[in-house]
Amino acid sequence: MFKKVISIFTLGFYTVFCSAQQVRPSKSSEIYRELKTLKHLPKVLYLAAHPDDENTGLLSWLINDQNVETAYLSLTRGDGGQNLLGTEQGPALGLIRTHELLEARKLDGAQQFFTRAIDFGFSKNTTDTFKQWNADSITADVVWVIRKFRPDVIICRFPPTAAAGHGQHAASAVVAEKAFQLAGDKNAFPDQLKYVNAWQPKRVLWNTFRFGSVNTTAENQLKITAGQYDAQLGMGYGELAGLSRSLHKSQGAGTQSVAGIKTEYFSHVIGEPAKATLFDGVAKTWTSQGNADIDQSLDTIISTFNFNEPEKSLPDLLALRKKVMTLKDADLKKDKLTSLDHIILSCAGFMGEVVTSQPEAVAGDRYNFRLNLISRASNPVVLDQVKWLNQSESVNKTLSKDSLITIQHDIQIPVDAALTEPYWLAKPAVNAATFSVPNDTLVGLPEAESPLNVLLDLKIGTEKFQVSLPLSFKKLDPVRGDVVEALRIVPALELKFAQPLYVVKENEDLHLSLNFKVNSTKQFNKGILNLMCNGERLRGANVSSFNGKETTIDYVIPKNKLATINSSRLQLEANYVADGATYNKKQILIQYPHLPSLQYFTPATAIVMKGDIQAKVKKVGYIEGAGDFIPEFLRISGIQVDVLKDGDFYGNLDESGGNGGQNKLSQYDAIVLGVRANNTEKKLGRWMPFLWSYVKEGGNLVMQYNTNQDTTVDQLGMYNFNIANKRVTEENAEVKFLNPNHKLLNFPNKITANDFKGWVQERGAYFPDKWDPAYEPLFEMHDTDEEPLQGSTLYTQYGKGNFIYTPLAFFRQLPAGNVGAARLFLNFLSAQKN
Repeated sequence: MFKKVISIFTLGFYTVFCSAQQVRPSKSSEIYRELKTLKHLPKVLYLAAHPDDENTGLLSWLINDQNVETAYLSLTRGDGGQNLLGTEQGPALGLIRTHELLEARKLDGAQQFFTRAIDFGFSKNTTDTFKQWNADSITADVVWVIRKFRPDVIICRFPPTAAAGHGQHAASAVVAEKAFQLAGDKNAFPDQLKYVNAWQPKRVLWNTFRFGSVNTTAENQLKITAGQYDAQLGMGYGELAGLSRSLHKSQGAGTQSVAGIKTEYFSHVIGEPAKATLFDGVAKTWTSQGNADIDQSLDTIISTFNFNEPEKSLPDLLALRKKVMTLKDADLKKDKLTSLDHIILSCAGFMGEVVTSQPEAVAGDRYNFRLNLISRASNPVVLDQVKWLNQSESVNKTLSKDSLITIQHDIQIPVDAALTEPYWLAKPAVNAATFSVPNDTLVGLPEAESPLNVLLDLKIGTEKFQVSLPLSFKKLDPVRGDVVEALRIVPALELKFAQPLYVVKENEDLHLSLNFKVNSTKQFNKGILNLMCNGERLRGANVSSFNGKETTIDYVIPKNKLATINSSRLQLEANYVADGATYNKKQILIQYPHLPSLQYFTPATAIVMKGDIQAKVKKVGYIEGAGDFIPEFLRISGIQVDVLKDGDFYGNLDESGGNGGQNKLSQYDAIVLGVRANNTEKKLGRWMPFLWSYVKEGGNLVMQYNTNQDTTVDQLGMYNFNIANKRVTEENAEVKFLNPNHKLLNFPNKITANDFKGWVQERGAYFPDKWDPAYEPLFEMHDTDEEPLQGSTLYTQYGKGNFIYTPLAFFRQLPAGNVGAARLFLNFLSAQKN
C-alpha cells in the first residue's frame, strides 16, 4: 500500500525535492546549459546496482553535450562494501556512499535515485541475489522511479549473465527489463497511480564494456562518440568523469581524468530498437509536442544569452513561464517549471539562507535564526511574505540590487519535530536485504527534504514564486571558510554505553559505564534508568539529577547473574524514563572533510561477548589498513595496542647504520596488518624487511586480507602466495579443519565447528589460490555447488617465528560480537606463546 508523504519544498506552484541548505544562483555557464537542457525533452535513466557502478563518462556526455536530463538509479546504497576511510560498516557506510554519490552528481550534473534494496555483500549469481532480495519489491521501486522520473531511454550498466561479475550487478539488469515491461501497465502496482501516472519508456539498452580481460563490446552494436572537449567546462567529458568518480573516496575509487574521445557501445535489450542514435523515435523538441512557440522562445533566449549579465534574459524568461503554465500535460508542466524557475532565480542572482550558530537543536526549544537574502538583478525581486514555520509575517520589501538584507527571528522548533536522520534508517529494516521506508512516496529519493523550512513569497515582475529555505547551521571554519549544513534535530537526552562492545570471561563480573548527554535546557530532576539484556530487564535505578551536560554512571553485573543467561552474545539496551517520556537513543555522527555532517540514531545498545575467550598476548603492534574495528576490539580485550609508524621500524638506527629499530619491534607479542594494508599503506614496502626480520627472530606476524588493486608490495609473505578473487560468500558455509591438531586451533582456545556459527555476511574474500609448499592451509570451505577453497588461512614457520595470512572476514565478525571469531583471532595472535 502506498502512503503519501507531504512535501513542503516548493518552488513556484509545484513541489521540488532539494537537499541544498541555501538557495544559490548557478554560474552563467551552468545557466546556459540548463537553458539548452530545458529545450530538449528526452530523459535517460542509467541503472546499476551500487554507488560507483555508473559510467560517469557517459553521464557527463549526456548532460553536458546532449543536454539531456539524466539520472542514475543505484539499486543499493553500497552498504555491504569495504571502507577505506574509517570503521563504518553497514548502514553507516551506506550513508557515506549515498552522500559521495550526491557529491559526484554535483560535478557531472546527473540526478540520483535509489531503491529499498540493501547491499548484503558479494553474491555470485542472480539466484543467490534473489534469495536475499525480494524481486517484486525491488521491481516495484524501479517502476515507481520510472513513473516519477519518466525516462525515454533506460541504460543498464550490466547484463543479466555471469559477465556482470557480481550477482547484484546481473540482478539490476533483470529488474530493469521487468520494470520496463510493467511501468506502462496500469494494472501493475496500481497503488502508485494515486500519485504518478503510468509511463512507458521507448527502450532499454545495455552499455557494453571492456573490464580487464572481459570484452562485451562488438562493432555491430550501436556506437556513439563521447569524451569531447567542452570549452565551458575547460575539460573533456572523460576528464570530468574522472573527477566525479574520484569522489567515491570510501571505496578508494580515485580515477584518472582521461582526455580525448572514446567510443561507447550499446546492445539492444527490449523495446523499440535504436538504429542510429539513443533517441530514435523519441520526441526531442517542444515543436514535436505541438508547442513551437516555446521552442521559438527558448531559441531566442539561448541565442541572446549574456554570460556577463544573465539578468537581461529575465523578461523573456518570465514571458516563457506564462506559456509553460498553460501546458495541458500536468507532468510535463510540473517538470519543466522546476527547471525554469531555478533558471529565473539564478538569472536574478538570488541567494537565500536561514541560519543559526549551533549545529544541533531540540524539539520544543527556541533558537535565534538569521534570514539572509540578496538579489543581484536590476529587475526587482519583491519579498512579499515570510512564513517562519507556523507564523507568517507580511514584509512587502523590494530587494535592492546587490544589497544583503538580514532579518533576525527567534524560532521555536515544533515539539513534534522528528529527529534528523535518513528516512531509510528511521525504522528497523524489514530484513537483512530490505530497508523499511515510513512513507512509500519517499522511495527513490537519495534523502528526504527537510521538514523544517522558512517559506518566502517572492514576486519578480508579475510572476509569483514560493521559495523554501531549510533551517541551517552556519559557521566559519578556519580551514574551510563558511560551512553551511542542515540543522540537526537531536533528542533532549542521549544515552550510550562507553564502549560498543564488552568482553567478559567466564566467572567474571561485567563492568560497564553509561554516558548521558543533555542537549536541552530542560531540567531532568528524577527518573528511572532501565538496563535490559536480550530483551529482559536486568535492573532499574533511580537517577535523581545530572551533573552538567554530560554524566557517566557505572554499573556492575555480577557473574552469578551473567551465568543465568544462556548465550555467548548478549545485547544490552538502556533507557531512561522521566516525566512520562522515554529516552533511549544513541547518536551516530559521521564527519569527513568531503561530506556534510551526517547523523542517525540507534537504540542505546552494546554487545557483550561472554564465554571462554582466552588470550595469551599482552602487547600488539598494529599496522593500519582500511578502517577496521580490530584495534579497538583488542584494547577492549585488555591487550595494549600500538599503531606502528615510521619510527617504530627504522627510527632508531644505530651509529653504524644498523637496525636498532628491530629491538623496538621485538617488544610485541604479535604484529597485525589491518585489512588492505598493502593497498593503503604506501610505506609498507620499506617496512616489510623489518617485519620479516621480526618474524625470523621469533615474532608472530598476522596479515589480514588484501586485494590486487593498487598494491604497495608484490610479495607479502616470506614465501610467495598469489591473491585471487576467490571468496566464500555464504556466511554459514561448512568449514573443514584440515589439521585439527594444529597449534593455532588448540591454544589458548580449542577451536571447533561451533566457533564458525553465527558469522555475518561472508566467510572471507580474496583467498590465495596458489602458494609455496612452505605454507600449511588450515581450513577448507566453499559456497554451494562450487569447488572447495583452502586459501582462507595460510600458516608457515619462518626462522624462530610464525607468519599467518588470513583473509577471513574478522573485520566484520568482531564488531558483530561473534565469540567464535574472537577466539580464533586471539589464537592467531597467541601462536608464539604456544
